[in-house]
Amino acid sequence: MSELFDAVDALVTSRSPLPPPTERRRLRQAHALTLDEVAAALGVRRATVGGWESGRTEPRPPEREAYARLLKQLAQLYPAPEHAGAPQQDAAVPETPTGPAPAVQARPAAGAPEGAAAPGSEEPSSAPPASSVPPAADTPPASSVPPAAGAPGAVSPPARAARSSQVSRRPGGKKAAPAATPAPGGAYAHGPLLVLDADTDRQVTGYGIGGLILDVPAKSLPALVEWTLTEARLGAERLHGSGKDADPLLILTRAACERYGLPPALSEAERLAGRLPEGHRVIKQLQRADWQLTRRGFGPWARIYRPARGGRRSCVQLCIPSWHALDDRAWGHAAQLRPAELARVLGVYATRVMTPVGSTAVTGLELMTALNPPTRASQPDQDGRRHSEHRPGSLGAEPIDPAPCEAPDGHPVLSHLPRFHVRGPEERLFEEAYDWARDLTDAECMRRHLVGLDVNLAFGAAANGAVVGLASPPVHTTNPAFDPAVPGSWLVDLSHVDLSRVKVGKQWHRLEGHLLPSPFTPTGERPAGPAWYATPTVAYAVELGYDVAPVEAWVRTESGRFLDGWYKRLRDAYVATMADLGVAEKLAPAEFLEAMDGYKQRDAELAVVVDAVKMTVKGGIGKLQEKARGGGWKPGQAWPALARPTWRPDIRATVISRARINMHRKMLHLAAATGRYPVAVLSDCAVYAADGPSPLDVLPYGPDGKTVPGSFRLGVSPGMVKHEGTQSVLWGADVLERLGEDGHVANLARYIKTGEVTAKDTGE
Repeated sequence: MSELFDAVDALVTSRSPLPPPTERRRLRQAHALTLDEVAAALGVRRATVGGWESGRTEPRPPEREAYARLLKQLAQLYPAPEHAGAPQQDAAVPETPTGPAPAVQARPAAGAPEGAAAPGSEEPSSAPPASSVPPAADTPPASSVPPAAGAPGAVSPPARAARSSQVSRRPGGKKAAPAATPAPGGAYAHGPLLVLDADTDRQVTGYGIGGLILDVPAKSLPALVEWTLTEARLGAERLHGSGKDADPLLILTRAACERYGLPPALSEAERLAGRLPEGHRVIKQLQRADWQLTRRGFGPWARIYRPARGGRRSCVQLCIPSWHALDDRAWGHAAQLRPAELARVLGVYATRVMTPVGSTAVTGLELMTALNPPTRASQPDQDGRRHSEHRPGSLGAEPIDPAPCEAPDGHPVLSHLPRFHVRGPEERLFEEAYDWARDLTDAECMRRHLVGLDVNLAFGAAANGAVVGLASPPVHTTNPAFDPAVPGSWLVDLSHVDLSRVKVGKQWHRLEGHLLPSPFTPTGERPAGPAWYATPTVAYAVELGYDVAPVEAWVRTESGRFLDGWYKRLRDAYVATMADLGVAEKLAPAEFLEAMDGYKQRDAELAVVVDAVKMTVKGGIGKLQEKARGGGWKPGQAWPALARPTWRPDIRATVISRARINMHRKMLHLAAATGRYPVAVLSDCAVYAADGPSPLDVLPYGPDGKTVPGSFRLGVSPGMVKHEGTQSVLWGADVLERLGEDGHVANLARYIKTGEVTAKDTGE
């Protein structure tokens, strides 16, 4: 009898009930399972599972029973909505004034499907034209307002209900967004961005922040743009009341590129041009649908838009990692992450910094404007109309020419100079970061270790509190009285400042000045005569106890702390992400060093965010003086960057001057208190000889946890220092011998982190 029962059971098993193909796919994605994972569990090929989900084939025993068991368990976890085709409301997606949320299903995901992106590099983008009058605070952004009936891209409510995407967000996924990451809501219920991937059946899935998954119904790129603006509920709220909301960002994997007719990689000619050719069929599709591209064309960071109407923007930005949109110098291995992982990385960055608009450098610059917009809406006039007006405290809406001493070579304000004229320090402001080194003393050679100290977000800390010129042009004056409160550039002789006798605090100290770099030059060499300096550099000479007598100056009459909000935003992003990695503020020195040990291995994705934030700070400051690029430019001609109000070499000079002075002040205080002097300084890293391998062998912390006031302090906050690396003194002596020639001293700070000296450096 048992054999008969077994036969009956086998017969039932051979016809194990299965849900419809579309439901099979929904259940798999709801649990964040890839086709490969299901295929591996069932012992079949990936294409086989894809066939079951498309309805082309049906599973057979013995796989059918296991597959049915899997789907049954998933259906218990993620039941189908009661009314599959009608719009429904989810508690996680609140209703907003712009209309109900799309149809919702419990389809969360924390894993990632098939389709990885290739490594990438940076590619800046430019913003599309927009209305000069900022929208009122209660004006919905363009991406949350469907087009009017009859307008291009208009979708009727029944059609929208039928096409609405299926959504899920699973709490407690494998790697959810950090706790401090703001949850999306309101008009942008699905967050700032989606990473799009396509499967073998050409079905497109969007991965967002917090484990969000969206089914993307669009079959072409123009349709994708329309869907993004009318149904996807993507974007981010403005960072300032007079600014504009962030445009939705779509990141396309290789598979998604192929799905929408784009090449998965650029050809060599396209890579050099930085864009697709104008005649590409996808560009023609966009043109036929009345969509436009910015002057940069369709490149790794592409903006697709229609001209603003009534203050409302209609713009979607694309990021294509396989076209090298994500530079590995800033984003590390992000371009190689799976879609859900990449969505997490970019999502954390977008919510803590801003939605990326290009490289980290471009984003850093755009963040300045987003936090401090140049214009605002005026009060209504007699006709009840508002117009655009200058917003006090900003850089204004128009570019300003620099003073001649502040302009880089080739700038139009220098067109009167002879073609091959070389400007010296008495003609050009040269505020740059340190690159200084010296030979070891006999006493230092007797020590065992060289310890590197690295300042956290050095340029960000220098930007905090910096008083810079705003919207007024520079004013020239001769024989001015120096005023440390006035931003500008000063021609003054600082060669008389003697570092062997300086004022530290309120007391004079005698030091071994030859063991310190000069605070006035990036090379650390003592100036030989008059030179141009930014205000913070001249103010430091006064702080050291010396008189100054400028010969002339270019000063700004309108000034303010333009970068304070920018610094705070980036500081908070950095500190919050480091805390997620286990490195909190206000740790004791030893606890901090322990927490920093291997912190990037605790969460490789958040480690990418930390590096991206650091590069946003450094790159944003660098973009303030973006130089001419491209083979067609000639000296004396304007280049595109000069048209930006944020092209301000004077602000860059002020920040770099403050960073270098901050570094010198810390080294000076340490030398006065302990007699310890740096052997090399490179930008924000200083190297010291020590008896032990730890920063605690350099910095004299007392039992109370305090160290020398005004000197280096260990900690995660910007301006504090971390351990950069330790090598032996024998290693340092070998590097100095190998790389030193013609009086040149190798900068050990360049190699202290890993100890590796490349063949390029040695000339081998």
